[in-house]
This record gives sequence, C-alpha cells and structure tokens, in this order.
Amino acid sequence: MDALIFGGGAAGLWLLADLTRRGHSALLLEATALGSGQTVASQGIIHGGLKYTLQGLLTPAAQQIRDMPGLWRECLAGTGFPNLSQTHVRSQHCHLWRTNTLASRLGMIGAQIGLRIAPQTIPESERPAALANCPGTVARLDEQVLSPASFIADLANQCRGRILLVDPEHDIDFRMSQANAVQQVVLKNGAEQIVLNPRWVVLTAGAGNARLRERLGLDPARMQRRPLHMVLARGTLPAFNGHCVDGAKTRATITSDRDLAGRVVWQIGGQISELGVNQSESELMAHAQSELRSIMPAVSFDDVEWSTYRVDRAEGVTSNGSRPDGVQILQDGNVLTAWPTKLALAPQLAGDLASRLGPPMSTPFDEKIFKDWARPSVALPPWEEPGRVWSSLEVRSSLNRSA
Repeated sequence: MDALIFGGGAAGLWLLADLTRRGHSALLLEATALGSGQTVASQGIIHGGLKYTLQGLLTPAAQQIRDMPGLWRECLAGTGFPNLSQTHVRSQHCHLWRTNTLASRLGMIGAQIGLRIAPQTIPESERPAALANCPGTVARLDEQVLSPASFIADLANQCRGRILLVDPEHDIDFRMSQANAVQQVVLKNGAEQIVLNPRWVVLTAGAGNARLRERLGLDPARMQRRPLHMVLARGTLPAFNGHCVDGAKTRATITSDRDLAGRVVWQIGGQISELGVNQSESELMAHAQSELRSIMPAVSFDDVEWSTYRVDRAEGVTSNGSRPDGVQILQDGNVLTAWPTKLALAPQLAGDLASRLGPPMSTPFDEKIFKDWARPSVALPPWEEPGRVWSSLEVRSSLNRSA
C-alpha cells in the first residue's frame, strides 16, 4: 500500500482523491464522522487572503492563499479536479463593509494590496438589505461560500470504497520497525483482521493528530490549538455572507445557510468568536447581539434564537502560538503529519503531500476486501446537532435592561 491516511476532513479526503487519481494504492480511516472537528464546523469561506492584508501589506499568509479561490472555483464548476459540482455553494461572493472609523477606512484600502481577488466597491443601490444603513464603503469580494457538509459528502462519494470507519484506540495496532518507522498496521473488524504494509502513513486528523502521534511514539506537542467560540443565530434573518472590518481586525464574519426546518441560520465568527473564548455562552450571545445591532442596524433580531459552539483550530506549533502562514507538514520516518491551517488550503496541502509520496509503487488493492466494514457518515452541521440548546427572550431581555 502506498498511503494509509488517518482523518476524513477536508485535508484527508482531498488527498485521498488526489492519490486515487494518480494511481496510488491509498486507504483512509476515520474514527467518528467525516468532517467532524474542524471542517463541518467551519464557515465554508474560500478565503483569498483579504483578512491577512488589512494592515496594508502582502503578508506570507496572503501569498500562500491568494491563488486558492480560482482553483476552488474551477472544481466547484466541475472543470477542475476533483469535480465538486455536487457541492452546495451558499454564495458566489461575500460582502465587505466597515465601521465608521478612520482605522477601518485605512483597513479597506490595505485590503486591496496584491490580491488575486480584491474588494470591488458597490453603489448604494446594489447593497444587500442587511447593509442598507451602514456608513461608508460596502464592497463585494468574490470569495465563494460553500456548505462544508455538502463538500465533504461530495468528496467522500467519489472515494467511498476507500474509506473505513475504524476506532483507532481499539481496532488498530501499529507495528514499528527497528528504525522506528511504521512497518505494519493491523485493522480489526470483529474477528476479522487485515494487515497493511503502508509505505507512508499520513496523519490529517486535525486535533486528533496529537493522539495519533503519541501512539506512534512521536511528540504530540508538535501541535497547537487556537480555540474559537462561535455564535449561531436562527430565525427571520436574511441570507447573508460577509465580513465587517474594523482596522486590521475582522470584527465579525457572518455566513448563512438553512436548517432542516427551512429557517435561515447564521454562523458568526471573526473577532466575536476570538473574544468569546473567555466568555460563557450567555455572555457571548449577549455580546454578539450587541455587536450585530451596532454593525447591522437595518437587521431586526427580534425573532431570532441564539446558541454557541466551541471548536479548536489545530495546527503545527509555532514559536509564539500565532497562526501559521500556510500549510504545515512534519516528517518522522515514513509518517507525515499535516495541517492545512485553512479550509481553502486543503488542495495545496494535498499537492504537497502527494509530491512527498512520489509516484505510485504498490498494486492497487481490491476494495472488495472491505465490503463488510463500516463506513463513516458525514458530520452534522453545528446547528443540527442533537441536544443543542437555543436561547431567545432571556438574552434579549438582559440586553434591553442594560441599554
């Protein structure tokens, strides 16, 4: 076997599709649900580098990501590889608007430096209703917004025979060589066992990479976590996708979808989700409502319910704990540990990993040997998770009393 991949998020599935196309013998193992952890919990924006140029500089992070929207657009249109034409695209673009401060005005200018996709100012007559009463510039940014769950399902359907649901703690044994490389991997399915001899083991399990590295005798501290506390809102809201910029910060990032009952759901990130890490659910919901009323005065939040969820951005460790500039790959013998850093960089990470693996050297395996093995489902979006609690009047009333 050429490659055994652990982790069925954006990075692992894109890599599996890439390796399959190149003729590699590759298999992917997922412990829970495809896209669980970071991918399906993400906002689905295919960033083009704008948020990294708000200080007026073309940063290394912006250089890494600025070509990604074009590549994704081809795949989503069905003209690139992989063909993602069955992925639901929530919007072909985002809106960008600023708060009425000098710093914010400078930020809008800086956002246009060196990008493949730069903000295009739109006249007031073309503004979405949600931004009708916002002061200053409103721009359109041709960054697509996709449904992460739909994207994961689209990729998985193309490689279904090469994806297994396996509990790494109980159903996998690693056999190491004297050179501390992975020599064999034993998969268990009840009484059945299959012994694999992978040339490469690739860890693309996000936060799960730390535990996998530990089981392989590798340093788990080579990974860091940067937490977010995201906000959800559902109800009589307009469909909307955009960023509110305040100086060099993204004050709020909003993406929208519809739940199974047909209600509009907003995912709210940006600075709100970063500051919310140290806030309780009720504190964060109250803060988010206050911020949204301030930056979107034309939107009514009277018939809206609120909830929050926490998610960790898992990345390779940096010296000061800051966000890495781009994709990260660690090599330990025949083990590659990888993090894309951003959803938009998944294709670049897959390409870099495929280059390290080299040409295919193993005979493709017969997928039929796994016909009786369990297959993972796709993770639910955060707003569809069973047991989620939504709040409405209590939070709104506390805000009114403080006003």
